[in-house]
Formats: sequence, structure tokens, C-alpha cells
Amino acid sequence: MGLFDKLANILGIKRKEADILVVGLDNSGKTTIINHFKPDEQKSVDIVPTIGFNIEKFRVKNLTFTAFDMSGQGRYRNLWEHYYQNAQGIVFVVDSADSLRMVVAKDELEMMLQHKDIKDRPIPVLFFANKMDLRESMSSVKVSQALGLDNVKNKPWHICSSNAITGEGLQEGVEWLTDQLRYMVQNKRF
Repeated sequence: MGLFDKLANILGIKRKEADILVVGLDNSGKTTIINHFKPDEQKSVDIVPTIGFNIEKFRVKNLTFTAFDMSGQGRYRNLWEHYYQNAQGIVFVVDSADSLRMVVAKDELEMMLQHKDIKDRPIPVLFFANKMDLRESMSSVKVSQALGLDNVKNKPWHICSSNAITGEGLQEGVEWLTDQLRYMVQNKRF
């Protein structure tokens, strides 16, 4: 049973859609993470940088999962805010080996969390500290500190070390997000 099958079973929902934004700086691994969850026959062999955004839909049993894969290039980051209002969850991907741009990632995260369409909503935010296999990568604890995640008080959040190429750490994150979405469905917060 795939991860999205588990998501549908755990949520216990019928004909429910979950819109998830996948954001982060360019070259952090967002598209590779999404590619990992596609059925084998739909997986891309070559991953190219996202220009603007891509939408990936997954139909798994009674769940339609829509992932908005947003470009992380500076000139496209202003597009993110056009999708905040309808997002039911956010996946924020960080290149844990790129310590030089951690400040930029923190700034983008803070702007997103302060946006009027996000600020007062208890939307779950999953962080992937990606590229953990690289020698210079920071641990998820250090990434959490660099991003100031302890200051995020009004939203459920979770951080996982991950390797988008091998899939390591991705299941843990999806299971956490599943639990959060289930809670939101049960409490009619969508």
C-alpha cells in the first residue's frame, strides 16, 4: 500500500480533496519529493527546475490529493501567495546542505507565515530538511534553529530529515501531515 493509500485510509474520507502547497527555495528538492509519490508509470526520470508552478494530482481510493509545486526561484516566489487561501497544508522544503541560503529560506518562511491568508489559520506546516545525505548538511535540529521554528506558535509544524532521491524521511513526514489533516477533517477546520 502506497503512502497516499495510507493517507486515504487513515483520513477515512470520501471524495475529499486536500490541497497542499509545496514551497521552498530553488534547488531544495520540492519536485523530486513530489516525484517520489507518483505512481511508477508517472515518475519523471529527469527532474528539471520548476518554472512558475506545476500541479500534480493523485487519485488514491477516495482521496484526491493536489500538490501545488511552486517554483523557488526568486522571481517566482511572489506566486506562492496566490495559493495560500485554499491551501489545507504546506510542505516547506529546505536544502539542509545550503547553509548560505538558510537566511533567505527563513525570510521567505516568515513572510509566508505573516501573510493575511495564512497568519490566523492553524494550517499544518511540514518541513523537510532535505539532502541529509550530503556531507555538509545540517541536522533537522540545526535547520529548525536556523529557521526559528520554535517561534511558530499558532500552527502545528513538524520537521523531518529527508533524502528526496531515496525517499528516506518522506514517509514520516507524510504520516505526520496525514494525522494533522485527519484532525482538521474531524474538527471541520477545512
